[in-house]
Amino acid sequence: MANSPFSAEAFRLRAQKQVEPAEAQPEYGDHRFNPGHPRLTLNGVRLRPAAVLIPVVDHGEEATVLLTKRSETLRNHTGQVAFPGGRIDATDPTPEYAALRETQEEIGLPDTFIDVVGRMPDYVSGTGYRIAPVLSVVKPGFHLTLNPHEVDTAFEVPLRFLMDPANHRQGSRIWNDTEWMFYEMPYDGQHIWGVTAGIIRTLYERLYK
Repeated sequence: MANSPFSAEAFRLRAQKQVEPAEAQPEYGDHRFNPGHPRLTLNGVRLRPAAVLIPVVDHGEEATVLLTKRSETLRNHTGQVAFPGGRIDATDPTPEYAALRETQEEIGLPDTFIDVVGRMPDYVSGTGYRIAPVLSVVKPGFHLTLNPHEVDTAFEVPLRFLMDPANHRQGSRIWNDTEWMFYEMPYDGQHIWGVTAGIIRTLYERLYK
């Protein structure tokens, strides 16, 4: 076993200790930070299924997490930091398959470098998505080919930084005259916030708290 709790091997072991299947576990999401907020009143609207890959890159004792910055030309979530992923298509047999497919389409990371090690409970976003966070360990030595229509850049953040609650700041914005709360984790000029930061916070609470 690796000595550092922030190695990829330690992450793998923590991920695999999740006993219940993801479908049987409590739901996480933006509503935990904004109970009763009108933005979360979907009035019977069906949540759209999505999946993201949480790619923990194996750099020995100090693993990193691979993130992307979305293209400035996209209609939704323009320029935001995100995990690779997207909507689950009807032809995707599992959320894991969808996360791997979207990762290949967005950043060209071959699935031969990716070892899926678990999945967290779904995360419900204030924008109407039910997101399946797929946990994975990525072998180093890969070469990324970014899709310029979807991704402007990809970068790595130390897992140690992201799993330190001292770096989990609480921010807010006004949405239709009502305050909307979220986590944010600025790192090296990148603004990690919103759903991505919420999923990172969930990862901390479930695996590292």
